[in-house]
Amino acid sequence: MSTEQPTRRARAKRRRGRAFAASFTLVLGVLVVLGLAGAAASVAQGPRVTDVYVDPAAAAAASGSRLIVTTTQSLADVDPSQVTVSPATPFQVDTSGRSVGVRFTLPLWDDTDYTVKIAGVASLGGGPTATITETFQTPKAEAFLLQRGGDDGDLIYRTDLAGDKAVAVFRHPHIEDFRATGSHLVVSVRTDDDEAGLIVTDLDGKNPQELPLPGEGYVSNLQSADRGERIGYTFSDAHLGADAGRESRLFTASLGDPTADPVPIEVQGADPRVAEWRFVPDTDSILLLSFDGSLLLTGSGGTDSATALGVALGLDGIARGSNQAVVDRADHAAVIDLTDASEQQLVAPDQDLGGTTSVTPLPDGSTIRTAAVLDADGIPTGRTSVALVAADGATRMLTEIDDTDAVLQVCVSPSSRYVAVQVAPDAVTNSYDTYQLPLPERPETRVLEIADGTQVVALQGSSISWCQVPPTA
Repeated sequence: MSTEQPTRRARAKRRRGRAFAASFTLVLGVLVVLGLAGAAASVAQGPRVTDVYVDPAAAAAASGSRLIVTTTQSLADVDPSQVTVSPATPFQVDTSGRSVGVRFTLPLWDDTDYTVKIAGVASLGGGPTATITETFQTPKAEAFLLQRGGDDGDLIYRTDLAGDKAVAVFRHPHIEDFRATGSHLVVSVRTDDDEAGLIVTDLDGKNPQELPLPGEGYVSNLQSADRGERIGYTFSDAHLGADAGRESRLFTASLGDPTADPVPIEVQGADPRVAEWRFVPDTDSILLLSFDGSLLLTGSGGTDSATALGVALGLDGIARGSNQAVVDRADHAAVIDLTDASEQQLVAPDQDLGGTTSVTPLPDGSTIRTAAVLDADGIPTGRTSVALVAADGATRMLTEIDDTDAVLQVCVSPSSRYVAVQVAPDAVTNSYDTYQLPLPERPETRVLEIADGTQVVALQGSSISWCQVPPTA
């Protein structure tokens, strides 16, 4: 009896093992068949979407944002001709593994439904193709503006384009100027001791931190790159002598390392004093005009060599999403392609605008121009016209500013949907303050649709964050 029981138990154990093995083999076989069937069905159906990434707010704020679609299969390269974006906007396409990306080369319009359709999406292994359609909506536009002289000091506030949701963001006793990047506000201030300061905050005004400056002196011409969290400014020492002191020297800094010393931008053999400058959109380059009239294209790292672009009297601007710079030569305005230094004369409007006072370039080659309105005898009337001049010279009037008001600056929104005309209403009685960068006591910013000149809103304040440069003092 003692030898028989273990034998029966062993046989039962072996039977259970054979039953488990048979069951496992059966289940495994079913899973393999289902897997093969699923794979065959997937191939038969073509690539299917498993994930979509897009940041509508980022896409409306700056160029370079992407819609990325991930599918079930490794994809054959998608050609741009297979992609349709509606409303139409320039884009680039790249394919990598199971994903296809659509990169928007210009900021998108705010408060707009976008549809991206990718036709004929094919697997690397062949089989049926698929059409992928994705939609998203961009948020409503917002902007920051500056108001000086309040009871609680100077104020930077954020608002939508309805003008009824203004939110105070940052206050300081003396704000000279500010710029907004994708993640920060950079504010140029003067302290109680009348010393310059640069303060960086989050976009909601929180976590203020003071940036190092080259020394004691004056900050001017503050600017920010459209991407990369890089800023720049010109700096002059507080005490200048005939043989000592830095005057209007250009410096850059990265907000990614707010404790680092600013980087001087110096071009060997050129006058170190900078009269005007611009970040070149979507690059790490800088276009600068020195005091001796030399126009130079250089890097933002401080040690790059420069490309000489001749002599100029002024720098009108560079459109976002473009390498086309508009500059003033001695006898004409010119458009320079910064990728190859080729140049052509700025197109003339097909109607007489009078005396042109400013030119603001747009990505499609058109420009917004302000001009003094002349009467039949060629005498200025005191009014100012704001007109859109297409790349072929076709001209359309956007608005006309009354002779009682003075135009301070014209800026274009990142998407080029709107133009902001900053004015001093009732200019005769609207006295200027005594800041380093003086502004009228009652500035007004009028936002217009470029498409038809319709005024969207009139906002109290100046220095709207769409501007790439400060207003001219």
